[in-house]
Amino acid sequence: MSIVVVGSANLDLVYRVERIPPPGETVLAVGSDSAPGGKGNNQVIAAARAGARATFVAALGRDAAAERLIASLEDAGVDLRIRRVDEPTGTAIITVDDSAENAIVVDSGANRMLDGLDDSEREVVAAADVLLLQLETPLATVTEAAAVAHASATTVVLNAAPIQSLSAAFLADVDVLVVNEHEAAHLAAELTGEAVHEASGEDLAAILSRLGLAVIVTLGADGAVVRVPDEPPAHVAGRVVDAVDTTGAGDTFCGALVAELDRRRGTNGSAGSGRPDLGTLVRAAEFATVAAAISVQRAGAVPSIPSLEEIHDFNSAS
Repeated sequence: MSIVVVGSANLDLVYRVERIPPPGETVLAVGSDSAPGGKGNNQVIAAARAGARATFVAALGRDAAAERLIASLEDAGVDLRIRRVDEPTGTAIITVDDSAENAIVVDSGANRMLDGLDDSEREVVAAADVLLLQLETPLATVTEAAAVAHASATTVVLNAAPIQSLSAAFLADVDVLVVNEHEAAHLAAELTGEAVHEASGEDLAAILSRLGLAVIVTLGADGAVVRVPDEPPAHVAGRVVDAVDTTGAGDTFCGALVAELDRRRGTNGSAGSGRPDLGTLVRAAEFATVAAAISVQRAGAVPSIPSLEEIHDFNSAS
């Protein structure tokens, strides 16, 4: 059983503020820190800490930030397929306010150089049981990875973030789409040509499932909606916790989701066979919701990601 993540890696520069400033206003931070981040990096570490055998395909610079990211990935037990390029490692500036909300600006840097897959990277993707993708690296590369995986009967999971327009041909290679309500509304509006900003998570999932793929719409503290074409929706309840920092919670959800999806599909012998059934997706989403609930109680992206033991302990205690 194996998971491959093709995606981004950044060094996060985190500033804690009482409130996130509007345009034109300056606020003073009450503290700052730096930590490994980037959606791909966060998700592959979340998968590894949740018990998966995980491989990361990414691009990093030849700088101190890259060495710090590599050390963090190796510490998590991730198998690395890293390109070292002549661009600085990606960075993100993150402000986190007293209500645990955040605002993020990303400089992609070396992530822009993950431009197409080489032969060895294609082999790694084709051999995976599950491929997890996001949209912080060039879309052409993401599209290529999905096509290679789909041709090999690898289950393809796409976290469509940060949101952008996606072609029907690309989505045809995706088995499971994971989006938050904002991302779901954007894609649903493109699909229908209608304004859907007031639509519920269930309605958005129903619209997106018309594409013929499974859909998970995450609802923050309210859990998630899971929808498979031609079946009624299922709601996964959220966990009530005191949030400290929501940075990376969605990435933790995605990484834990594919780890549990891979584990459960391996148990019933269906791993690597395309779209999972509704029951398998719901159980994986329940596991991922617990992981995300643990993560928001701690500061930072990678530092907040829980281990498999912590996820099991939380479940046992609740």
